[in-house]
Amino acid sequence: MFPAGEISTRRLTEFKPPHHAVRVIRNTFGSAEQLGERGLSVVEQLFTPVELGGVLVRNRVVVPGHTTNFAEHNRPTRRHAAYLGERARGGAGLVITEAIRVHPTSAGRHLSLGSFSDDSVPAFADVADAVHEHGARIFAQIMHAGRQANGEATRTAAWSASAVPWSPSADVPHAMGRRDIATILEAFGAAARRMRVAGFDGLEVHAGHGHLLQQFLSPATNLRDDEYGGDAERRLRLTREVLERVEAAAPGLPVGLRVSADEFLEGGLRPDDVIEIVETLTRDFALAYVHVSHSAYHASYSLSTQMADMSFGHAPFRHHATLFKNALPDLPVIAVCRLDSLEEAAELVEAGDADLVALARPHIADPHLVRKALEGRRATSCLACNQGCIARVEKSLPITCVVNPEVGAEDQWNAAWSALATPRRRRVLVVGGGPAGMQAALSASRAGDAVTLVERSSWLGGLVRVAAAMPHRARLGLMVADLERELEASDVEIRLDTEMDAAQVLAGEWDDVVVATGSVPRRHDFGPGVPVWTSVEAAAQVAAGADLHGRRIVLWDDDGDWISGSLSEGLALLGADVHLVSPTPSLHARITTYSRLALTPRLRELGVHAHLMRTLAATGERTVTLTDTLGGQTSTLGDVEVIVDLGRPTALDPLYRDLDQVADGPRLHVVGDASSPRTALEAIYEGRVAGAFLGETDTAAAHTVVGSY
Repeated sequence: MFPAGEISTRRLTEFKPPHHAVRVIRNTFGSAEQLGERGLSVVEQLFTPVELGGVLVRNRVVVPGHTTNFAEHNRPTRRHAAYLGERARGGAGLVITEAIRVHPTSAGRHLSLGSFSDDSVPAFADVADAVHEHGARIFAQIMHAGRQANGEATRTAAWSASAVPWSPSADVPHAMGRRDIATILEAFGAAARRMRVAGFDGLEVHAGHGHLLQQFLSPATNLRDDEYGGDAERRLRLTREVLERVEAAAPGLPVGLRVSADEFLEGGLRPDDVIEIVETLTRDFALAYVHVSHSAYHASYSLSTQMADMSFGHAPFRHHATLFKNALPDLPVIAVCRLDSLEEAAELVEAGDADLVALARPHIADPHLVRKALEGRRATSCLACNQGCIARVEKSLPITCVVNPEVGAEDQWNAAWSALATPRRRRVLVVGGGPAGMQAALSASRAGDAVTLVERSSWLGGLVRVAAAMPHRARLGLMVADLERELEASDVEIRLDTEMDAAQVLAGEWDDVVVATGSVPRRHDFGPGVPVWTSVEAAAQVAAGADLHGRRIVLWDDDGDWISGSLSEGLALLGADVHLVSPTPSLHARITTYSRLALTPRLRELGVHAHLMRTLAATGERTVTLTDTLGGQTSTLGDVEVIVDLGRPTALDPLYRDLDQVADGPRLHVVGDASSPRTALEAIYEGRVAGAFLGETDTAAAHTVVGSY
């Protein structure tokens, strides 16, 4: 058994993160001063111009195409123009639009971009103008999604090379006939012509990520026996014909090609196959570049690589660009995927493995990557968490970002900060030093308030710092490190080891009080016989690296988020026999598919057991009983040493409740988990809104001004 003192005895406020977690973060990424010294010398090779098909690009930093869900009726909006324009203002050399669907059968939903008629040209011209205004070049990525174009919103069937669905639950696509192919070829040509008229500098034909052209190229999805399938040459025919139509429709515009170097599918395309495809195409087409990505849109590990999260590590697929550069030395190569910073991306250019580097999520996190590097400043770190970007796309919502809540509302936030240029000089108290409180303090200070931040523990960061100690979750610590660095550079007064009640707050005569006191675990009564941990105690045990070999641990999870996923993996890595019990019908439903498809195989390899649609009760000494929520059948697990209670938390809000009863007290704002237990995404956003708009308007009303809509 575990010693009794290690189980359910620590209060939340007494928990301290393991010191090694903080050291790892600092040793890996360096201090702000160290990065400043390296600064330009590390990345200066990225700031040389490069020519792509006759178009001169000012530097080698690319904002690659990535879905935003900012469209309305499949047309670009002012949000697109502001979003991409801000990244151009931030110094990027080349901006590539998100995928522009060439035909309604590829639209999938109204939030995706499409160019189905000439009426779309003015809206696309606005996007091109916004990027050109700041000196960057812009290429339009054109594509057809093929079989994964979910047509429920547009009431269209998905089209593909063959009737092979992308997932077991997906609709079987329509296998395209010759007339369908002719329709798509015409659509590619028409879209290319429109982008030329709209003023784009070039085009990128998307033949990767498991979209339609790749579905024809791959033997895993092309089962045809006509002139468009049967062997490699015939599978290549559609891509050839698309390039012919595009070149003819947009003469003078350079055309690049995006490919997936490896499908990571049994019977699918491998790097040698794709290199041969590109090499063959270069004989007949003057490709401006090849943009080397990977993956297929398939409900397996392959899809998780497309948006590789922090569990993959830095630049896990950089070798693909190297293979193409070695095979095709005269063809410019753009490398992409999990190039987390300019310093790390510069390695590929320095080594001759790529000519340009594409950073999507880092540009979402900080649109001014290049400008800050030129000025010797540290950019805000991308966490590779997938939470604000692709997870929201999966829900058909506009993207945002955990560390940059201004995404998608650049115009509104720029106007708001300009309006707040005159210092307000209010006396502001922020209670709670987690992400919400740290962000609220920074925003209020930026708006000119005199801010004091109090935290009852001896460290800042809240539970995010604890989560960063979990396996494959260390990049979460970058959020805390960035916020700490900003606070150190600000005028915010920070008081650690300070707890305040309502009377003490009122005695301070503050103008505004922001309550960011977080949440606490909600304990369940599982019955006698088996000790119980809360998630915090479990995190401490994992972070301490204890030997849990052979010990059976049961995790109760009714939330399905990263806490259970990380702890399951962490405990299993330490040798525990982990049994995850949940009343839900699916495993980790609150984790985006793009990350879950990588997490699930790891848990399987570690031998983690999942018991879904089950309730849990301790029914004897070291014994628990699981009850099927559908049929009522029961099963028993013996030799259980501990139950980890990962039930959904509850707001730690007594201070807010007490202050809310004071009629003539200071203006009161509650943010993050203290308002409602959720995630760091909501905490950072609410902290920034509250700090920026203190006293200007009701905080809830401010969401309509700068929120994602």
